[in-house]
Amino acid sequence: MHKVEIRKEIVERVLARRGKLHLFDSLDRKRTALVIIDMQNAFVASGAPIEVPAARAIVAPINRLSRELRKRGVQVIWMLHENRGDGRDWAGFFDAFVAPGRRAEAAAALAQGSKLQKLYPELETAASDLWVAKNRYSALIGNSSELGQRLRERNIDTLLLAGTKTNVCVECTARDAMMLDYKVVVLSDCTAALSDEEHRATLENVIQQFGDVLTADEALKTLA
Repeated sequence: MHKVEIRKEIVERVLARRGKLHLFDSLDRKRTALVIIDMQNAFVASGAPIEVPAARAIVAPINRLSRELRKRGVQVIWMLHENRGDGRDWAGFFDAFVAPGRRAEAAAALAQGSKLQKLYPELETAASDLWVAKNRYSALIGNSSELGQRLRERNIDTLLLAGTKTNVCVECTARDAMMLDYKVVVLSDCTAALSDEEHRATLENVIQQFGDVLTADEALKTLA
């Protein structure tokens, strides 16, 4: 788990602008969802081709939080990245950002139904959970996924975001959610990046412009 804090100068900047650090004193359990992003074998498993080692450290916190939220009637949603086996629906990424010798392996890792595309097995799920596939970093951009539809059907307007990578899919989803008028909370101890610096950069971006940043315990208190 990342051992970082939002820097003092950022806290002071937020306080000067809005008069308080945290946006939400309380959240409505019936209108809140925990959205857990990309906690798949391809990212979480040791030795996986696109491994985020810190993601294994947030498995236990996510399990603990999701258990508590289910008791309170909060919807838990698992977002799983999914692309075509040949990666052509992600050609703009694989062809530009991945070396030619690694493109096939990376695309296959997140192809629908592959072992690496499945949820990391140590994560706890329940029958009441929702499962949504996404095809872009953000779960809410364009036709990336059915998340927006699922949220509207359940009258959900508040998202607690967990998963990996903090500075990629979590942050992209947070930005788009805020622009679509959702209340956004990024969970600092239930998200993971490739480095402390990248993780903190997202937390600082979010708390200034896109939502709130809370620990799992702090989020539970707002739902009490």
